[in-house]
Amino acid sequence: MDHAARRSDPPGDRPPRQPVGGPRGCPGDRPGDWTDGHVERWQPVLPELDPDIEGAVTRMNKLTKHLGRVREQGVADYGLQKHEFDTLHELAGRGGRATPSELRADLNLAPASVTGRLETLERRGFIVRTPSNEDRRRVDVELTDAGREAWHEALDVVGREERRVLGVLAPDERRLLSDLLRRVLLAVETPAAPERRPSEQV
Repeated sequence: MDHAARRSDPPGDRPPRQPVGGPRGCPGDRPGDWTDGHVERWQPVLPELDPDIEGAVTRMNKLTKHLGRVREQGVADYGLQKHEFDTLHELAGRGGRATPSELRADLNLAPASVTGRLETLERRGFIVRTPSNEDRRRVDVELTDAGREAWHEALDVVGREERRVLGVLAPDERRLLSDLLRRVLLAVETPAAPERRPSEQV
């Protein structure tokens, strides 16, 4: 947790906070979550901590970790290793057919690692490797019905939990949340301008 990156703006640049009244400092009668206690505990230690930034980042981290655990359990429940599911997932995302080099790029793996994964999946009947119709020197990887079923069943576990968790929000609230996160991610995807050193400033 980089508390230095979550410092509050000067008081004049920040809108007034709502009065507290709920558990752990939540506005009104709204119930508090684990993160409220986390922020409350750290604010006396780091008075410059921006509670809104700390709360948002901590909640995003906890949600990501929770869905990751659900995903791993769902994959295991259907007899798949995580790396097997990841490979089937990328293959399904390409319409069920791809070249090994495309999968290497999608998975960011070395050629030998992808070859080992494909051999295992082929033995399990989840994929087939056939000569390409366009270039007989090339091999295409194709998802079988069994592979698609295994991938889809494991994926459904995560999908059900995502719908359960976000189901507490109304459709317009989910749309707003998605729009706000898009703005945040655009800041991540846009490189920040390098800070100028004092000696370089005019």
